[in-house]
Amino acid sequence: MSTRAESGSRTANPQDTQHTVTCPRSGRSGSVPGPAPGPEGHDEWAADVRWPLARRGDVVPEVCAWLREHRPVARVRTLAGAPAWLVSTHELATRVLRDPTFSMSALAEPGARLQYAPLFPASNRSSVKDMVGAGLRETVMQAISPHAVKEAADGFRRRADELLDDVTAEGPPVDIRARFTQPYTATVMSTVLGLSEDHGRLLMDGFDISIMTVPRPFEGARVNLEKCVARTRASLLAPDAVDRPGLLGALARLRAERGSTDALDDEIALMINNLFVAGGLSTAAFLVLALLMLMLNPDQMRWLRDHPEAMDSAVEELLRCSLAIGDALPRIATRDTELGGQAIAKDDLVLVLVEGANYDPAVFPRPQTLDLTREAAKAHVTFGAGRHYCSATHLARTHASIALAAVLERMPGLRLAIPVETIDWRSGWIKRTPERLPILW
Repeated sequence: MSTRAESGSRTANPQDTQHTVTCPRSGRSGSVPGPAPGPEGHDEWAADVRWPLARRGDVVPEVCAWLREHRPVARVRTLAGAPAWLVSTHELATRVLRDPTFSMSALAEPGARLQYAPLFPASNRSSVKDMVGAGLRETVMQAISPHAVKEAADGFRRRADELLDDVTAEGPPVDIRARFTQPYTATVMSTVLGLSEDHGRLLMDGFDISIMTVPRPFEGARVNLEKCVARTRASLLAPDAVDRPGLLGALARLRAERGSTDALDDEIALMINNLFVAGGLSTAAFLVLALLMLMLNPDQMRWLRDHPEAMDSAVEELLRCSLAIGDALPRIATRDTELGGQAIAKDDLVLVLVEGANYDPAVFPRPQTLDLTREAAKAHVTFGAGRHYCSATHLARTHASIALAAVLERMPGLRLAIPVETIDWRSGWIKRTPERLPILW
């Protein structure tokens, strides 16, 4: 079975030059947009394809194969109007992600080229290492360490079962996104970070505004951020904060021992908020798409149900196939260099097309096929690579493994309740995700 590599719902600009290519899976020909003029006054940067790509999370954009073959380092223009280089092969993607020449922290520098309008302070775009001192970073790493996650895993499974108890008692159909993946993820992140269930739901609900991809800032995003950070700051300063488990409790105790300032309190509150957003956003989007991929590949879902011991390797393949990352991984070139024979100037924005790299047949034979036994799956770049490799990977894998195991055990007849082509895919958002995902079982 396949992960649906049809051409998808992408609409070409009528003014674009058309290139005929063949879809790797279906064998059908289709039109792939070629150069599109930039905004007025910027025609010298003729984009090779429109950006971002199609938002459907069940169909690999056909243009990915065209890019790998014809424009492995392509010109695009971001929603913020910035010119950028789009890297689509696995080889070049891993080089960008591993080479310190291409910096993540430089995205926070004044005047840096961006993918979309900033809806939050520039410090949010820095890594944890850049945002906090070494002492705080160590505390953060301990809170999301494999040991800490293992201790919390039983609680994750209890919450999964509680949610599934409610769902199965009600009976099908239900929206698995609203009733399971979102609240389950909120609990996982709240547990690790030491937040209350209500606090976690508040932050999760704020994603609908705070993670939008838009060309210009808007008031609602700022108000939402202020509300969420204020709630987190109040929790940090509460008298019982030092007795709380998770990261918030650890930071409250560190704060009590070392003393603090208003500025440091603000930084800690913002950091906790950022960690919830980064972790919750990615894990929730991946989990709902993983369930969808399994429903679209029932033979693989049956195999996994019969081989629960293979869950860890299966999650790696699901991560490889996931189309959740809808806007690429950004980096800034810190010096003049080259990629694939293309000159890259200092301060250029370079975007790593994750679905291009993860579906590169040079690394993953038959990449459109979901194969839960695939040995090479761990070579995916879904978590990045190099020094900015996601530090919460163990949490993300554990989060997904426990949830998938619970669903497969409790819902042996899991299947979509609506035709897949009628799924409403969210637009203007940093992740590819369905607005709802009704299921039967």
